[in-house]
Amino acid sequence: MTVNMTKGQAISLQKNDGGSLTAVRMGLGWQAAPRRGLFGSRTREIDLDASAVLFADKQPVDVVFFRHLVSDDGSVRHTGDNLVGGVGQGGDDEAILVDLSRVPVHIDQIVFTVNSFTGQTFQEVQNAFCRLVDETNGQELARYTLAGGGAFTAQIMAKVHRVGSGWSMTALGNPANGRTFQDLMPAILPVL
Repeated sequence: MTVNMTKGQAISLQKNDGGSLTAVRMGLGWQAAPRRGLFGSRTREIDLDASAVLFADKQPVDVVFFRHLVSDDGSVRHTGDNLVGGVGQGGDDEAILVDLSRVPVHIDQIVFTVNSFTGQTFQEVQNAFCRLVDETNGQELARYTLAGGGAFTAQIMAKVHRVGSGWSMTALGNPANGRTFQDLMPAILPVL
């Protein structure tokens, strides 16, 4: 069963049988919003980029994004860059796989961001979402709709963080501005 999350909501990543999830996928999907023009509506391609920043005690120690597809320890992997977004199919346009069982013990938070590398704003995006999927069986666990448009070029989407011996996910949905994950660090640090 999918949980439709609201901003600030957290869910445990424990399974119903008491076990812990071992591998999750953070999927990102979007479409370009149609624009009205002199000759009717048309769409432009929108290049959004998903990133995962790994933190240890509030310090960034690694990042996974389109130019560094696998974390140094191999526990986090980006499936590749999508330069145009969805064509209405509703699937993941970019995805980041996290093998929770392999994340080193000193990593206590993984923050997922989305940004427009080309500088287009979220006013030009529609049907954007991030979702968390149990990678072992393909079951969608949680979905967060990135709503609201806005004159910003990025969003701090969600974070997966350690809680005791397990993991939890928190939907953030904080708007930000920046073309890369480095530009977003001032917006990420307050949510740690």
